[in-house]
Amino acid sequence: MTNLEIVKQKLYEKNASLVVLYANGECKEYYQNRINDIKDILREDKSALKDTIIADKVIGKVAGSILTVAGVKEIYADVISQYAIPVLQENNVKYEYKTLTEYVINNSKTGMCPMENKYKDEKDIYKIYDEMIK
Repeated sequence: MTNLEIVKQKLYEKNASLVVLYANGECKEYYQNRINDIKDILREDKSALKDTIIADKVIGKVAGSILTVAGVKEIYADVISQYAIPVLQENNVKYEYKTLTEYVINNSKTGMCPMENKYKDEKDIYKIYDEMIK
């Protein structure tokens, strides 16, 4: 079983929102919604996600940008937005997904996530990272 398959399996088995296989071999599950776990991890240690392999329920442009800047090596997304894919491709981040969607939906399921909408046309992923990881 590959490392990506391991985090993917844990994502579903544990019903986690995020699973991270750290460079040191430790594998942890997280359960907050949206990108809160990613933000908490990086606020504690800016280099914590370098060379990690992750599985996440939803990856949009904001999460994709943050994870790319943070140095994530490989990503599995249950759902990925079309805005996230160019970010990952342009930065040579390996990724797989189950479902491709036009955009990340907001909490009330009435339209686009406000963060996806705010940054959908932003070309500078470092700006997205800096504004989100304060």
